[in-house]
Amino acid sequence: MENGALLPEVKIAYKTYGRLNAKKDNAVLICHALTGNAHVCGTTERPGWWDGLVGPEKWLDTDEYFVICSNVLGGCNGSTGPASIPPGEDRPYGLRFPTVTIRDMVRAQKALLDQLGIQHLRCVLGGSMGGMQVLEWGILYPDFMDCLIPMATAARFTPMAIAYNHVAREAIMSDPAWQGGDYYPGPGPTKGLAIARAIGMISYRTAELFEERFGRRLQQTDPPQRELDFHSTYAVESYLRYQGEKLVRRFDANSYLYLLKAMDTHDICRDRGSLAEVLSAIEAEVLIIGVEEDLLYEVSHLRNLYQMLKSLYKKAKMLTFSSPFGHDAFLVETDLIGPIVRQVLKQGV
Repeated sequence: MENGALLPEVKIAYKTYGRLNAKKDNAVLICHALTGNAHVCGTTERPGWWDGLVGPEKWLDTDEYFVICSNVLGGCNGSTGPASIPPGEDRPYGLRFPTVTIRDMVRAQKALLDQLGIQHLRCVLGGSMGGMQVLEWGILYPDFMDCLIPMATAARFTPMAIAYNHVAREAIMSDPAWQGGDYYPGPGPTKGLAIARAIGMISYRTAELFEERFGRRLQQTDPPQRELDFHSTYAVESYLRYQGEKLVRRFDANSYLYLLKAMDTHDICRDRGSLAEVLSAIEAEVLIIGVEEDLLYEVSHLRNLYQMLKSLYKKAKMLTFSSPFGHDAFLVETDLIGPIVRQVLKQGV
């Protein structure tokens, strides 16, 4: 691993969609965000997290492309992480698990592709933490793909984004049930994780969307609430509580902490040189997608990245759009990003 640690055993959970063609030139790697997993697309009963973009006859058509997505190293959806039990032991790693970086995640994905016999990718794409992985793919393995599509992300994690993560971390680690990360096999810091998720949801959306969806309405109850009662709950509060409780049912708190740290340490220039020096290694075509209202990854930073690529005579294009969904627009506004993704896959940048 990047910090010099050695894991005795690593498992990477993955899913594939579609079929690899005879030429083996239709493979596409999708990198997921913080709480994502390998289940990119699914069914009505069990939808995937990017169903609007990926699937049969969708913008990224799995009848045409062989799509691969793996759960990141450090995650909790089948891949080795802090909730995993080391070989020969009887308790999970907890905080004994080594710090994971975005580069570690990408190297683990490359090892998976080697095992699958994938020698080249048509494209690597993803948003948010997934977009960080996309950029690292282009730097670590510059001739392994034809194009890169980083969305709603950055070349370096900003102080403001680190600040959001800090508050989320404090919520988890201040929960007495966290027990210094050694809470297994118990439920762990469910209250802290739920609050951390609520903090995240605030940063993922916009004031405009909250105003439109919730306004100042009270949550509907029977009997109806009175606004001036101390325990009255606004609809937006109920929404945030619901999102927190939903995540707690499927995510490990320690994994959440480790992945937040991986995002905090993300900086493609770390221990490498200037931005120009680092980007000069990229050989693939690049399509950058940004959201004007993104609170976490400002479009101005992505424009700087785009302009630097162009100054280095790289083949690059940038698409920005406006959406009340803010940062989460890359997941939601698939009819806006889908056409250009399809175009780049077919024709290039």
